[in-house]
Amino acid sequence: MIQCKDCEYYRLEPNGGRAFACDPFTNIKEPECLLKWQLIRLDMLVSAYRAMQQMQQKMAPLQDKIFKYMEREINDIDETEKWKYTNEDDENESSEEDFNK
Repeated sequence: MIQCKDCEYYRLEPNGGRAFACDPFTNIKEPECLLKWQLIRLDMLVSAYRAMQQMQQKMAPLQDKIFKYMEREINDIDETEKWKYTNEDDENESSEEDFNK
């Protein structure tokens, strides 16, 4: 099995990172290359997921504040419009009583 460091599609970046120019659909050299490529992609997926989780953790306090604010606003609106429904219910009850008499 050929090692990645000996492959023509492998480059070592100046900052110490690794760059792979192999493409599993066109230019892999050995079957093991496909497995390595899958592991690299899986690692990238996991790191992206972790970054997303960190961002969500940073946003959580702000989201909580927004939800509390919106809940307060909705409750205030409901409280200010409560008189509309209370009067309508009272009128309906009184009109029903008048009708029954």
